Amino acid sequence: VSRAEQTEINEGRGFPDGTVALDITVVPRKRIHEALREIVLVGRDFAGVDITREPIHIKPGNHYTMGGVKTDIDGATEIPGLYAAGEVACVSVHGGNRLGANSLLDTLIFGRRAGIHAATRSKRGEVGRPSKALLADERRMIDELIGRERGSGRRVSEIRNELGETMDKYVAVFRDETGVQTALDIVRRLKEEAASAYIDDRGSVFNQDVLGAIELGFMLDNAECTCVAALERKESRGAQYRTDFPERNDDDWLRHIDLRQNEAGPEIDYSDVTITQWQPAERTY
Repeated sequence: VSRAEQTEINEGRGFPDGTVALDITVVPRKRIHEALREIVLVGRDFAGVDITREPIHIKPGNHYTMGGVKTDIDGATEIPGLYAAGEVACVSVHGGNRLGANSLLDTLIFGRRAGIHAATRSKRGEVGRPSKALLADERRMIDELIGRERGSGRRVSEIRNELGETMDKYVAVFRDETGVQTALDIVRRLKEEAASAYIDDRGSVFNQDVLGAIELGFMLDNAECTCVAALERKESRGAQYRTDFPERNDDDWLRHIDLRQNEAGPEIDYSDVTITQWQPAERTY
């Protein structure tokens, strides 16, 4: 559906704002409120549109991270005591794609397993203490961030907006080597600019600007990993559609790409795909 929408937009059959129209007015109003109540509220609050009475303009958007922090089936990572579950984690039970409602399995099943495993571990007294040196480093980082002079660089919000626009343009529904490489170059420039980005709020209590600046660093790391993996995987599979490699290639790419961040950038490694009952098959609809 996303590819169909983006094709209409790219080929000039969308609206000037880069969207197409979603019309569900043929569905009885009562049924829409029963099944899509939150969507009705979102349309009203953010677009000023009553979707029960008129079409709403839409376009493909980022919804779910297909991949994430690598865990075992108990949500444990390779860092002792650190667990991940839900959309942040990658247990790899869904293959290359994210179908509707898969997040329920990721969150409820593996969230429960992670909670039970973490509780059992804590009862054994295996609770680590934070490094005082690392805590001191974090405090210095926050103090330095708050202390940056206005105008010393770009605003955090400006960098974040450019990051979103870049990924949306080059690493979205359709990808190719030139576009993804362009995005990777921009992301790496933004990482350099983020080192001198400044914030407006200098407060020390629940400072949302500080949280946003720290989050920006994580977002840039993730964007860099996404670009590197998209370039490395020279095929189309799941949500990755490479227009320069439109076919799936099981001979070379039926494997996971594992990335680890280091000072020089993401380090690439691979791991095998475990296939049990269901063999990979072409999506033909």
